[in-house]
Parts: sequence; structure tokens; C-alpha cells
Amino acid sequence: MALDTRLKHSTPGRTGRRRPSGDRKWTRRNIVLLTVGTVLGLLTIFPLLWMVSGAFKPEDEIWNMSLLPSAPTLDNFVYVFTEVPFLRYMFNSFFVSAVVTVAALLFHAMAAYALARLKFRGRDTIFMIIFSTLLVSLPVVLIPTFVVVRTLGLLDSYAGLIIPMIFNAFGIFLLRQFYLGLPDELEEAAMIDGAGYWRIFWNVVLPLSKPILAALAVFFFLANWNSFIWPLTITANPDLHMVQVGIATFQQQYQANWNYVLAAATVAAAPTLLMFFFFQKQIVASIKTSGIK
Repeated sequence: MALDTRLKHSTPGRTGRRRPSGDRKWTRRNIVLLTVGTVLGLLTIFPLLWMVSGAFKPEDEIWNMSLLPSAPTLDNFVYVFTEVPFLRYMFNSFFVSAVVTVAALLFHAMAAYALARLKFRGRDTIFMIIFSTLLVSLPVVLIPTFVVVRTLGLLDSYAGLIIPMIFNAFGIFLLRQFYLGLPDELEEAAMIDGAGYWRIFWNVVLPLSKPILAALAVFFFLANWNSFIWPLTITANPDLHMVQVGIATFQQQYQANWNYVLAAATVAAAPTLLMFFFFQKQIVASIKTSGIK
């Protein structure tokens, strides 16, 4: 009898679990925070919902604040893809964003590994110089970068769109913080097996970096997909326009037809939303493992 009593109290069953008293307690503070968060969330998502709704509305309903169109139509999307080279704009954005993302991940990972795990003179100074570039905004370096690109003959070319966008101090910083947290025993075991730094980087460090590399891939791809200032500065050929420049040009031509503009904006926003939904776990995991709190 005593044994049964001890087992009953020591082995919690499904019905014996109790939620902590402070868990999800509806205090006045929690209610206020929930209300504020809900209002901010609605204010944030309403423009997106209105854009998607307007993309399916005919022209005479575009300024109707109702989110549900009375007569949904796909004519706006048909017009965007048939009367405007929008597929070309999207291809340019996808190509540039993909190449920049792959190249940036490769070079940033190598630079971050060297700054985090290798010991050489001036390592910390080099990192501080790279990190200080985060304080410099794009408008400050726009003209010098344009002069360099023009001197190299890269105006109106994919190379001019891609090469200046590869370097990003944020990626090097985030990867370096991640590599600093890796156990030294992993590299020591690989060195005992006869591996050099290059083999350790490819066979040990990179496989462990998949979560943070996936998150950085999302960041880099979205940043280049949404880029506007730099593509507008160096490209005059319409065949090289990226999607954001194409939407701006489209808006100037069809500023009275907002149903077409909203349809184009919805098409351009769809890849970014899909990438976020598919890779949100990797983004959260990278922030947790990079030492940023």
C-alpha cells in the first residue's frame, strides 16, 4: 500500500500534470500587451491585405475599402504579364539575387572562419574595419561605387548589378559569432586525423553552419530582390531592369490604373512571402545560435 502511494505521487500521469500558477495568467499587464500587439499586427498586415485584395478588383472598385472584391477578376494579372515584360524583370531579379546569395555565402563563410578560428597578426583590426562599414549607409558610398563600376566598364551589365552587392559586413559578423561558439575539440580531432584548415572548413564547419547559412541566404536574397537604388543607378537598358525598378516604371506609366500596379506589386511580393514562410524556422534558429540575444 505504501509503495503504491509513493508511485502515485512520484509518477505524474496525464491528469496529474499541473500548469504553473503564473503561466498565461490574464493580468492587466498581459491584457494591455496583447491589445497593443494585436493593434500593431493589424496595422502592419492591413496594407498587405489591401494590396492583395486590390490586385483582384476591377478598376472601378479599387478605392473601395472593402477587403473582399465584389467581382474578383484575374484580368489585372493577365495584363501585367502580357502587356509588360514583367517576367523579364522577375528573371533579372531572381538571377541577380541567386548569384549574389551563393557568392556572398561562400566568401562570407570563408572570411568569417578565418577571422574567428585562425590566428594571425592584425586579425582583430581587420574585423573591426569590416564591422565599421555597418555604420556607412548606401547613399554615402553610392557615388564612389558608381564611379568604380563605370571605370571598370560594368554599367548596364549583370556584373555591375552583382559584384558590388556581394560584400556585406553583417553576414561576416553573424557567421563569425557563430564560429566563435563552435567547440575547439572538433577542429582538434580533425587535425589529429590529418585534416588541414581547408578540409576542416569544408567537411566540419560548413555542415554545422547549415541553419545560419539558410537564414543568411534568405536575408541576402530578399535584400537583393527588393533592391531599388543601385539597379536604378547603373542600368538604363530596360532588359536589365529588376522587378522593383520595373514596378516603379510601371507605376509611372499606369498611375491612373492602380489595379494593374497592385497586381504587379502582389506578384513581386509573392516570392518574398513564400521564402519567409518556408525558412522562418531557420531564421529563428540562426539568431539563437549566433549569440545575439
